[in-house]
Amino acid sequence: MKTTVSRLLLCLIASLGIPLSANPAAAEELVRFESAPVKLSPFRIRKALEQGEILSQPQGTPLLGYLSRPAGDGPFPAVVLLHGCDHLRLSVKDLWPKRLVKWGYVVLVVDSFTTRKLDDTCGSALPERVFDAYGALEFLSRSSFVDTSRVALMGFSAGATATLDATKIAGNEQLMERKFRAAVAYYPACDADRGDPTVPTLIMTGERDNWSRAERCQKRLARLSDNAPPVELDVYRGVYHNFDAPEFMVGKRVLGHIEKYDPDAAAKSIRSVYAFLRKYLTN
Repeated sequence: MKTTVSRLLLCLIASLGIPLSANPAAAEELVRFESAPVKLSPFRIRKALEQGEILSQPQGTPLLGYLSRPAGDGPFPAVVLLHGCDHLRLSVKDLWPKRLVKWGYVVLVVDSFTTRKLDDTCGSALPERVFDAYGALEFLSRSSFVDTSRVALMGFSAGATATLDATKIAGNEQLMERKFRAAVAYYPACDADRGDPTVPTLIMTGERDNWSRAERCQKRLARLSDNAPPVELDVYRGVYHNFDAPEFMVGKRVLGHIEKYDPDAAAKSIRSVYAFLRKYLTN
C-alpha cells in the first residue's frame, strides 16, 4: 500500500508539471535534538533578582526527528514539518518529505510525541509544540547544508495550529533568536484573536471541515492590520479535513469529524505550496 501511494503521488506531481530536482533524495535520517527552552521573561528575571531567588536554567525537551535532504553540499532552503494530533501518518513522514526534497528543500519532520510518551492529542492540546518548532530550527542552524535564513514552518491540523501560534506577533516567536521565513498551515484551528503573523503565511482548509472551520480563518484575515505580512487563504469547496492525505482515501469519522482525501483539492494545494515556497524561500 505504501509503495502504491508513493507511486500515485509521484505520478500526480509529474502530471502537475512541477519540476523535480535532478539529484535523488538522500535517505531519511533519525536525528535527536531538543525543543527550544522556555526562556524566562525579563520581568521574571528582575523579580527573582529583587527577591534573591536563584533561577534554574531552562531546559528543552528531548525530541526525535526525521531529516531528509537533496544530494549536494547546499546550502539549501529548508522546511520544518509538524504532524497532526494523530502523530506521524504516512503522508507527513514519507510523502511530503519526498516531495519537498525533490523540489530542492531540506526537510526535518518533528516527532513531538514519542519522547513524551504520547499516542495522540486529538482530545487535548500541546502548546509546547511551538518550542519544538524552534528547537528544530536551531538544530538545522548547525547544519552546513542548510541556509537558515530560508526556512519555512509547515504543519498539518494540530501541527498547523502550532505553526500559526509559532509565527504570530507578540507570541513566543519574539523570544527566539532565529526566525522562520514563511509558514504553511494545512487545515488549522484558526483564531480570530491570534493577531498578525510575523511571516508570509499560506492557509488551506476545506469548506466542509467542521474541525478546522474555514469561517474562523476568514474572520482572522478580516482582522489583520494593514501592516501584516501577506496571508493567503485557500478554501476548497466540498472538501473535508485531511483532504491532502491518501491514507483517508476511504473517508472516516474521527471524534465526530469527517476526514477524507480529495485528489482534486490535494493537487491544487500541492501547486499552491510549491508556488508559495518558491516565492518566499528560493527568491
